[in-house]
Amino acid sequence: MRAFKSLLTDVKACTLCKESLLDGVRPVLQIHPAARILIAGQAPGRKVHESGVPFSDASGERLREWMNISSEVFYDAKQIAILPMGFCFPGSGKAGDLPPRVECEPAWRARLLKELPDITLTIVLGQYAQRYHFGKNSGTVTELVKAWHRYWPDRVPLPHPSPRNNIWLKKNPWFEIELLPVLQKMIAKVLSSR
Repeated sequence: MRAFKSLLTDVKACTLCKESLLDGVRPVLQIHPAARILIAGQAPGRKVHESGVPFSDASGERLREWMNISSEVFYDAKQIAILPMGFCFPGSGKAGDLPPRVECEPAWRARLLKELPDITLTIVLGQYAQRYHFGKNSGTVTELVKAWHRYWPDRVPLPHPSPRNNIWLKKNPWFEIELLPVLQKMIAKVLSSR
């Protein structure tokens, strides 16, 4: 546990990309070796950067609804680990937030994942996390999410829960009808198996 705490301290003090971040560095993640579920996300948005709390925004509200869990459970690091591809807010561009910074993955990701030996289910949100967890040639987000059975029950690809994806959700009603009930049952099973 001492090695884990030391690693987490190093991650939270990381300044690898400080020259590139106009809003400054503020690594945001949630992790504990006892966690059973991993949420592999993209990068914090501006609101999360300001609060320092993962998914403390509209995306987080939708994600908790999709998972059918309370905020208390969601923010219990001994149950749920939250590990984005980039730990700091990357800034904004013309079409929304910029992609996650590339420095975090080679510096920290493999080392942090090794500290999560009890992960039973990995929820993979959005294209950047999906490329890492499913491979660069895994297809579009829609193709990957439609093929979720292929990776079940260890990993499940989901679209990002951002309000920007409302159009995607309207075009893909099967997602909420077919996938979410199965996911919610699995989450309840994993969390109750302590």
